[in-house]
Amino acid sequence: MTKPILVIKFGTSAISNKNGEPDENIIGQIAQEVSQLQKTHHIVLVSSGAVGAGKKFIYKYDGSLSKRKAAAAIGNPRLIIKYNEAFEKHGIQVAQSLCERRHFANRELFLELKETYQELWENDIIPIANENDVVSDRELKFSDNDELATLIAAGFGASHLMIATESGGLLDNNKEVVSHVAKIDESIMNLVDTSKSSLGTGGMSSKLTFAKLANKMGIKVTVFGIKEGQGGILKSFEEKEGTTFEPEPINLSARNKWLISGGLTTARLVLDQGAVKAIKKRKSLLAVGISSISGAFGKGEVVELTNEKEEVIAIARCREASVALKNRPQNLIVAHADDIVLV
Repeated sequence: MTKPILVIKFGTSAISNKNGEPDENIIGQIAQEVSQLQKTHHIVLVSSGAVGAGKKFIYKYDGSLSKRKAAAAIGNPRLIIKYNEAFEKHGIQVAQSLCERRHFANRELFLELKETYQELWENDIIPIANENDVVSDRELKFSDNDELATLIAAGFGASHLMIATESGGLLDNNKEVVSHVAKIDESIMNLVDTSKSSLGTGGMSSKLTFAKLANKMGIKVTVFGIKEGQGGILKSFEEKEGTTFEPEPINLSARNKWLISGGLTTARLVLDQGAVKAIKKRKSLLAVGISSISGAFGKGEVVELTNEKEEVIAIARCREASVALKNRPQNLIVAHADDIVLV
């Protein structure tokens, strides 16, 4: 790859008008600014807004999961058409990418996804990703696409992740945008207004959570505003607007970055003290050392490993599915040392 990778995420509230439908003027602005960044970056756009684009066609829409899925099925093509029309004015083709959790938890599927994106980039095409809401087996509120954007940025080795928000950045106690954050700690999290947007499914707390994870993987994060008076993409990219969160130094292989990013999407294994010590000594994880399992996972999928305080200590790719661990066979190797990354 000759260009650095830039991932830009737009939530429902960031690109919608007062009726909750995609705002063509904002999408036009996105296309205009992104077309300039495409000259120097391989770009992935992660865009919500499919439900807002389709809900008016659903009789007695009430926000229930089935109706949200139906609205997304209608809204996805309508939303991508709006993006396509806007980018065509700048001579750029876009492509739709509907993603599911398994695309990141399974190494083979992830590499296929990555290969497809690389082919698109080689042809100067911008992929626009969204969660595949129509078949998602978990409630839509789980993914406000901050997580999806972080998974793509981490797994693909992006240098920069930008997340649009209604507020235009992280606000301090005086409701002024904080321009720079060296580290996301408790004092920063305490600035968060826990109220969520009336249009989207997430808030600043979600953005900070995933910004912190991205920073840990060496990715710079910018939280910015796209609406009138908020500076937009280019000014925020240049750190003249919005909030910039500095990345931590990291030295991991592409495979290990995938392991860490994949750990955001699946189950969690709680280990006893003996297993924790063994993991830290670069030993393999045996089934006997697992105290409890949260969530289901398949063979080859990625999970979080925690101590008994449920503090994440490592990410691992499992050799066995969760169903095989039901009776905790003592000498069964759940994850080989080579497939475990300490965090």
